[in-house]
Amino acid sequence: MDRIDAMKVFVTAVEEGSLAGAARRLKRSPTAISRALNLLEQHVGVELLHRTTRSLRLSEAGQRYVEACRRVLFELEEADLIAGSERSFPRGTLTISAPPILGEEVLRPILDRFLKDHPSVSVRLLMLDRFVNLVDEGVDAVLRIGHLNDSTHISTRIGGDVRRVVVAAPHYLEINPEIEAPSDLSKHQLIAFSNFGLESWSFPPQAGTSIPRTVHFTPRYVVNSVRAAAASAAEGMGVTRLYSYHVAKYVRDGRLKIVLPQDEPPALPVHMLTPQGRASVPKVRAFIDFAVPRLRSELAAIAAEAGSLG
Repeated sequence: MDRIDAMKVFVTAVEEGSLAGAARRLKRSPTAISRALNLLEQHVGVELLHRTTRSLRLSEAGQRYVEACRRVLFELEEADLIAGSERSFPRGTLTISAPPILGEEVLRPILDRFLKDHPSVSVRLLMLDRFVNLVDEGVDAVLRIGHLNDSTHISTRIGGDVRRVVVAAPHYLEINPEIEAPSDLSKHQLIAFSNFGLESWSFPPQAGTSIPRTVHFTPRYVVNSVRAAAASAAEGMGVTRLYSYHVAKYVRDGRLKIVLPQDEPPALPVHMLTPQGRASVPKVRAFIDFAVPRLRSELAAIAAEAGSLG
């Protein structure tokens, strides 16, 4: 058994969510995919996948093993790229991750133009609202909002500082109590987006103190989608808290209004992270050189617009 090939089959099956999907992506028969997985499970001595006719699910051992496989395949690919001809020009598959709205509305058009200029490169764009482990998940570059912890990754500041804003529809604000301080939120219907706090929101300390102000609440509406939170707030269902770029178009056309701008936390930076060693790979280097100045321009425009609207 070619263990490396079997690992590729295993990781592909997990990413596609089915054996049929893995067969299509790898251009093999379903029988060949199933045989490779069976041989891999025999080799490691445990069941890695719980299979049904339509889907598959990782076993507990499979969850740990798929991360190890991704690391191995990632490092092997890097070694091949360094030693092989891909050092000479960009080609191969580029895997990029970004938060959903930032990825869809800002990064995706840039990637479209990048692909037109680089016909030998293909892209997997993963729009994920969670922390991404670049090495374990085989990601070449990620856009990350927020201050960075110590990291072995190469970071490039994109700029475009992102605000955390509280918004509501003008017609909602007209018929409900005024919001002049964070404590006033307790009088309102709150729409909680899961990534921003389901039971409390924190605000900077008042002048002369060092204790952050925390507003505790029981939300009227809980969603795990930025679009849902913004749309429901625009419909007058309550007050929500999102990033400034999430709501810029709603504020611009008057469907949402930013409240408590004087109580916003400090804006957050945006960085692009790349694993050590990947930045020298031509497809990654070409992407960074192409995308970074365009991302800076786009995010600077969004930040300026959000500032003028707030």
